[in-house]
Amino acid sequence: MHLKGKRVVITGGSSGIGLALARAMLARGARVAIVGRRQVELDRAVAELKVLGASIGAIAADVTRGPDRQKILAYAKAEFDGMDILVNNAGAVRAGRIETISEGEIRAMVEVNLLAPILLTREALPYLRVSGHGLIVNVTSAAALTGVPFYGSYAATKAGLARFGEALRRELKGEGVHVLTVYPIATETPMMATSKAGVDLGFARESAVDVSAAIVEGIEANALEVARGGDARAKLIGLNRENPLALDESFFGIKAELEAATRDHKAL
Repeated sequence: MHLKGKRVVITGGSSGIGLALARAMLARGARVAIVGRRQVELDRAVAELKVLGASIGAIAADVTRGPDRQKILAYAKAEFDGMDILVNNAGAVRAGRIETISEGEIRAMVEVNLLAPILLTREALPYLRVSGHGLIVNVTSAAALTGVPFYGSYAATKAGLARFGEALRRELKGEGVHVLTVYPIATETPMMATSKAGVDLGFARESAVDVSAAIVEGIEANALEVARGGDARAKLIGLNRENPLALDESFFGIKAELEAATRDHKAL
């Protein structure tokens, strides 16, 4: 798919991967609207992106709320006369031992990471079908491919989104709407600011710019998925399939350090 002239809505677009992706898509001639909960951050992001001299808009909305999702669709209709690409990028995380994470925090992850993108996708499908070359991009996580200690609830929501996208891709085949699933590794974004897990614990990080470039490449190649992390991540996934107990032992060896590094990781 060529991005020039495409009408794009990106949730969680005021920072991190969403903002970097908006910049990359605008550079290719797309028309972009970013969605975020905080007007101040949206205004800052729009001011930054307008320097590119591109077509950029913003929608202050909480994707977990039905009226706000309708607000997003109304904007797409009024400003773009439709939608070609929906990027479900908004995310929430709370790490730590499962018994230390509150029910409210678990529900927040389910609402933001899984339920909201499913509902927004369902509501946006009429626009994407009319486009004739519609695309849904679901930004999940490497945790959706390999379970990591202290990220159980988060991994569950991201794995759910990944399988939703896979099933939906097959459901929509031949109907003019494609689904691309993205599996980023830890990325240098505000969402990762409270995590102390680094390379020594297997949490190599990359820039949001690199992730967004890979997503754009995947879009242009009509790819089914974009998985980050290179050979190291591929080997980890392979080990998890072939000898999961060996991976259990590997995590056990760093369990205490990993718990200490992730217990304060929170972005809800």
